[in-house]
Amino acid sequence: MNLFELKGKTAIVTGALGLLGRKHCEALAEAGARVVVGDMNEGACKEFAQSLGQEHIGIKMDVTNKPNLIQNLQAILEHSDSVDILVNNAAVNDSLEKNSMGTDQSAFENYPLDAFQKSMDVNITGVFLCSQVFGSEMARKGSGSIINIASTYGMVGPDQNIYKDKEGNQRFFKSPVYPVTKGAVINFTRFLAAYWGNKNVRVNSLSPGGVENAQDPYFIENYSARTPLGRMARPGDYQGALVFLASEASAYMTGANLVVDGGWTSI
Repeated sequence: MNLFELKGKTAIVTGALGLLGRKHCEALAEAGARVVVGDMNEGACKEFAQSLGQEHIGIKMDVTNKPNLIQNLQAILEHSDSVDILVNNAAVNDSLEKNSMGTDQSAFENYPLDAFQKSMDVNITGVFLCSQVFGSEMARKGSGSIINIASTYGMVGPDQNIYKDKEGNQRFFKSPVYPVTKGAVINFTRFLAAYWGNKNVRVNSLSPGGVENAQDPYFIENYSARTPLGRMARPGDYQGALVFLASEASAYMTGANLVVDGGWTSI
């Protein structure tokens, strides 16, 4: 079990104040890592970091702003000797925003360009920039693990039927941009794994399935019925996989996409 220990390691989590981001931080901290809680709300980041323990750090992190990321790297290195783990978790997922767009606007034919660009900026450019800034420091020192949070929808097309209510009304469409960006994240993972393999920087992606988070009952029922394990994920269901990818337990694993989806993509 010592293979899973992260004592003495510094782990950066982007989008750390989100539902899964907090769980990622908790898992890494429990495994012994010093966690850098990175998100847009600096005060909330510091508060959550302190709840994990005195050694953890909370900083404002804009994944689309390279100068901000460079400043963050410098600040992190003042507290830690190295950057060892990067979890690229920050993402925009419009289907989780209480279906704010509605059926007409979320349809592909009408999907707004500004919404498409916003997701591209965070979900792809953000992963690129964080990997460039923090991953380059890992490559410089000759070790590290980057974990890119992808999605089942990076591998398969969205099943739009699960967004229909019991009367068969299409309440929402899964947007085109989320699958586009998550598919890009998976292939960017392969690029970085090949590029930095000789620097002993491992790069893998983790593709989670849908997480139950107070969605409408019809959606939870539809999603669960289509999943072999018969339920949506709980927020903590990805913690073991994350620690595995961060630790020496996966020392000979790079360029891989670890799928944890209750069997969603198996059918």
